[in-house]
Amino acid sequence: MSTPSPAPTGLPLAELHDSLADPLLDQMTFLNEVTLRYPDAVSFAPGRPYEGLFDTADISASLDSYVAHLREDCGLDGDAVRSRLFQYGRTKGLINDLIARQLLADEAIRADPEDIVVTVGAQEGMLLVLRALCAGPDDVLLVSSPCYVGITGAARLLDIPVVPVPEGAAGGMAPEALAATVRAERAAGRRPRACYLVPDFANPSGASLPVAARRRLLDLAEDLDLLLIEDDPYGFFSLDDRSRPTLKALDTRRRVVHIGSYAKTCFPGARLGYVVADQRVTGRSGAAGRLADELARLKSMTTVNTSALSQAVIGGMLLRCGFRLRAAGEPVRRFYAGNLRVLLGELERVFPADRQAIHGVSWNAPSGGFFLVLTLPFEADPEAMEECARDFGVLWTPMAAFYPAGGGARLARLSCSYLTPDRIRQGVGRLAAFVTVRTGRGPAPGR
Repeated sequence: MSTPSPAPTGLPLAELHDSLADPLLDQMTFLNEVTLRYPDAVSFAPGRPYEGLFDTADISASLDSYVAHLREDCGLDGDAVRSRLFQYGRTKGLINDLIARQLLADEAIRADPEDIVVTVGAQEGMLLVLRALCAGPDDVLLVSSPCYVGITGAARLLDIPVVPVPEGAAGGMAPEALAATVRAERAAGRRPRACYLVPDFANPSGASLPVAARRRLLDLAEDLDLLLIEDDPYGFFSLDDRSRPTLKALDTRRRVVHIGSYAKTCFPGARLGYVVADQRVTGRSGAAGRLADELARLKSMTTVNTSALSQAVIGGMLLRCGFRLRAAGEPVRRFYAGNLRVLLGELERVFPADRQAIHGVSWNAPSGGFFLVLTLPFEADPEAMEECARDFGVLWTPMAAFYPAGGGARLARLSCSYLTPDRIRQGVGRLAAFVTVRTGRGPAPGR
C-alpha cells in the first residue's frame, strides 16, 4: 500500500504574483531593517510629518465639534448621531460636503459633494482610480519620472503597464514630453488612459510645475483626450506663503481627477484621503453616470467604507478652522519651510562651490515641500546607504526605485520633514563626512 504524498504547505515562490517580487519592496524592506539596526542614526529617509506638531487634545476637541455640527447644523437626534459615528457609513463618504467647502476656501476648487469619494488615505484613491480607468489589455498609465512609488506599486498590483514621462529642466513634467509619449504609445497600439503627476513639491524630486506648464498640460489633455491624475499632498508647504493654483482649480473641461489627503495637513493616523472625480462616464449598459459613483462601486467591494470616526475627527478639524485649513496650518508651513531652509543652507555650508566641484556633489533647491535630491559621485545604492548608517550615523533613500524605466543610480532623496533643525545640521555634517571619506578627496569635515 503506497503512502500518500503530504499535502503542500504553501505555494511555490514561482507561483506568487509578480508584484510580490518587486525591487522596490525589497528596497523598502531593507531600508526598514537598516533603520531598526541603527536607531540612533539621523534619518533623512522618511517623508512623514514631524510628531512634535501634533496635539492629542485636538482629536477630542475636533470630535466634539463634529458631534455639535451633526446636532445643531444637521438637526440629527441622539440616535442618529450615534448611528453616524458607530455604524458603517455611506460608501462614498460622510463628510463630502465639508471637504467640498474646504476645497473651495483653500484651493478655489468647486466640487459637487457627490463628485467626491472619501477614501482610506490617498493610496486607496489611487487604486480605485486606476482600476476604474485602466481595464483593457492595451491600457497604460503614464507617470512622471522620477515618480512616487505608491502609484507605480498600485499599477503593478493591478497589472497596469507604466510608461514614464521625464520631468523637464524647468521643474515638473515636461508638457511636450507628455505629448510625444502619448503619440508614441498610440503608434505602438497601446492606449494611454491617464497621466499621474504631483504638480507641487513632488515626492521624490521636490520639483514643482510652473503655472504656464500647468495650463499647457490641461490643453494637451483636452487635445489628446487624456485624463490627468493630480496628487496634491504637499501643496500647502511652500517656502513662502504664496501658492500656485492646482491643476483642478484651473480645470474647466473635467480633465483632472484630483487626489487629496489630510495626512500631511492634519495627521496621518486618520488615514483619510479623497478623490474629486467629476467626470461623466458611460457604463457597459450605455447609461451615463458619475466617475465618482463608479469609484464608490469599486470601493464597496474592497474597503466598503472609510472609518466614520476618522471622518468625524477630520470633519471637526475643518469645522474648527472655518474650512480654511491653509491659514490654520500656517505655523506648520513655517516649520517645514524652516527645515528646508536649514537643509539647503547646511549643504551649502559643508559643500561650498569649490568643494562641490572637488567632490562631484550637487543638489536641487525646491521651493517647498519635504524633499530634495542629492547627486553623489558614486552609486547611491543600498550598500552605500548602509555603510553611511553604520559608519557615519545618517540615513537617506536611494533614488533608483523611483525611476520606472531605470535611472537615478547616483541620486539620493533627502527628507527634512521628520527632524528638528539641530538634527538636520548634525545629519548634514555626518553626510558630508561620509561623502568626503568615500571619495577620498580632501579632509573629512568635523562630525
